[in-house]
Amino acid sequence: MELKRLRDLYARTLLDDIVPWWQRHALDPAGGINSCIGDDGVVVSRDRWGWSQWRAVYVFSKLYNTIERRPGWLDAARRIFTFVNAHGPLDNGHWPMLMDADGQVKRGYESIFNDGFVISGLVELWKATHDDALLDTAMRTFHAVQAALAGRELPPMYPYPEPPARDAQAHGLSMLFSDVFHNLAAVTGDRDIEREATRHHRRVMDLFLRPHGYVVEWLQADGSEFPPPRGTAVIPGHAIESMWFQMHIARDRGDTETLDRACEVIRRHLEIGWDREFGGLFYAVDAQRRPEVGWPFADTKLWWPHTECLYATLLAHEHSRQPWCLDWHERIRAWSYAHFPVPEHGEWYQKLDRQGRPFTQTVALPVKDPFHLPRALILCIECLDRLNAAS
Repeated sequence: MELKRLRDLYARTLLDDIVPWWQRHALDPAGGINSCIGDDGVVVSRDRWGWSQWRAVYVFSKLYNTIERRPGWLDAARRIFTFVNAHGPLDNGHWPMLMDADGQVKRGYESIFNDGFVISGLVELWKATHDDALLDTAMRTFHAVQAALAGRELPPMYPYPEPPARDAQAHGLSMLFSDVFHNLAAVTGDRDIEREATRHHRRVMDLFLRPHGYVVEWLQADGSEFPPPRGTAVIPGHAIESMWFQMHIARDRGDTETLDRACEVIRRHLEIGWDREFGGLFYAVDAQRRPEVGWPFADTKLWWPHTECLYATLLAHEHSRQPWCLDWHERIRAWSYAHFPVPEHGEWYQKLDRQGRPFTQTVALPVKDPFHLPRALILCIECLDRLNAAS
């Protein structure tokens, strides 16, 4: 699809379908956002998963900062922030995983990923408001995260699968916090935070990215690989999302070598992850192409890997201008738009089986998350604007 038409498509999807759906069905007058919600917009539970709340703070702030300075978007971000901030953090500096609609904690510190989304939401909201109290909170959360990451054993990582060993190394941690710390350092100017971002960035590119060209999710404490199938599990969408994180860091530093490597890694994971029989990207595959894959729901087709691929292929095209980037982008776009949208309601299915049929079993959190799809569309629009301006 021609790039200007592609930009129009993504803008319509974002502004006519996705964002209005969340504003219409999910913003709770009492505070917070209802993410325990069906594709039809019916609220199943008013429980507040912190993961979803902070991701929504990020998305509504990002919309305001990037797409248009609409007061309603900033108001939504502030209202969600006000709710979660009033009921956290916990005494240990981390944030609760789950609260009820009144803010009573139902599940406490169970995921350091949750803390990462807190920092991301705070940074993006600060960009919209320049309220330095937000950065103070982000810094306190950073220090709690740093202390947890310095431990000999993995911090709590719900809903990640159980690690092969308690002293294992997890790609997901370095992936997320390379990006989170880099963005926090950019607005604070704190060199210690930037050094930590660099450390995680290099761990992704030099440790979890293996000589065979794939990113594995687990490594042993000494950096060696676990045996199959757990040790050879590859999540193509996760690796591709990780690569665009690393590309952002490398781009900011003028590191063309890492940009080139990351583009190649994106291509390799698209090739190994694509289902040649039914189309779409497998959730998980084996790096050695073994039939047994050491990750739950491996043959499903989830919305979020496909949305991450939409942006990653555009970003790779912007850097490399290689033909495969737009070829793969169109393949992913066509399959995604043929299978994920729910036209009668306006959002997307989040979980499909291998043949592209919706299912209801919980894969990670029991939520419909307001994050991957709108974030990817925002980033795609930004990238397409740059590409169209340069043409």
